[in-house]
Parts: sequence; structure tokens; C-alpha cells
Amino acid sequence: AGFTLPILDRLVNGPPVQSNQVRALILVPTRELATQVEASVTIYGENLALRSTVVFGGVKINPQMMRLRKGADLLVATPGRLLDLYSQNAVKFSQLEVLVLDEADRMLDMGFIDEIRKILSLLPRMRQNLMFSATFSDEIRLLAKGLVTNPIEISVNPPDSTAINVEQWLCPVDKKNKSALLVHLIQTQQWQQVLVFAKTKQGADQLTRFLVGRALRPQRFMVTRA
Repeated sequence: AGFTLPILDRLVNGPPVQSNQVRALILVPTRELATQVEASVTIYGENLALRSTVVFGGVKINPQMMRLRKGADLLVATPGRLLDLYSQNAVKFSQLEVLVLDEADRMLDMGFIDEIRKILSLLPRMRQNLMFSATFSDEIRLLAKGLVTNPIEISVNPPDSTAINVEQWLCPVDKKNKSALLVHLIQTQQWQQVLVFAKTKQGADQLTRFLVGRALRPQRFMVTRA
């Protein structure tokens, strides 16, 4: 809603979209997010005379090409599939007014930086740019610097900081010894409540079995996937 509602409000009074053209482009890193954003666009724009569609990889490209023949006031796309469609002249950008990069940090993490730069080179210079990111690393700020002019930055949360009454410490250990070290710390420190984050569901399950096997009561622990 943060960007969909203002974009719809802007597009509704604009010129009609032409064949294969796009007036607003929302780039997202995954097909799941693309589907989610398109669903929001459909709901918010239900009573508007605007056309929207979504394109992503992993499915046949021809139906997407057919939908784009009528043009799209608002297109939600993943970078790779968008470039595929462009290479086949199925999408054009001379009518583009707005570009949104959603979850920009995830797109960089997933290695889409080259695709994003290629897409940016295809777009009109005169456009509005919006970028949304859960984190603003140096790489994100570098991308933003090349994307926007005199940007306005809106932060929902203040910069992360550690509360002064929270103690943090690090235990360097080989990966194969991490579970044993956790048991040792629990027993020697006499921890009564422990929250453990695991990278994957499989890793969480393996750690749970390890703790149970060391006669630690499972109800004392919540092992959650990060």
C-alpha cells in the first residue's frame, strides 16, 4: 500500500497505455513477492480503469507476452523475466513514469545487481524512482546514489542499536562443535530459558534432536528457523 496506492492515484488521470508499453514498473526479487504485490494492486485498483499484470520466470513466457500486447499501466516483474520479455520486444518503456525497487536488499543478496543495472539503462531518464529496503547497507546506498536525484529518505525505524543493559559476547568455535558448545554453556551457566536461531528448518530439527539426546528437557527450548 505504501507505493501502490500513490502510484494508482497518479496513473488514473494519465494518458492511456499503448500496446506493449508500461507506465509504472515494480521490480521484485521473487515470484512469490510478485504475486503478492500484484494481488494488492488488483484489490486497490478494483474500481479503476487501469490495467495491471505480473511476469516472472519458471512459467511459460507466451501467455505473459499475450497479456502485454494490450499494455500495462502497472507491471510487477522479476528482473530476469523482464529482460527476457524485453529481448523479444514484448515490453517497451517509452511511456514509463514510475519505477519501484521493492526489497532491494534481497535483490542484491540474490545477485540481481547486473540485471537491475541493465534494466535501468533501458528506462527513460525522466521518471520517478522509489526504492524500498529492509536494510540500508553500503551496497544499497551505492545503488540508491546511482538511481535517484536528491532523494528523500524515510526510515520507519531508527538505526539499530544495542540496549546498554544487554550483554553480548562471541564464542569462536568450529561448526561441528557448535551444538556441543551450546549444551556446555546451558549446563555451566545454568540457563533456564534459551532462544536459539537456526539458519534452516533442517538445522533446527537436528539441533533439537541433539539437545534431547543430551537429556535436556525440550520444553525448556524453542528452536526457531531464522
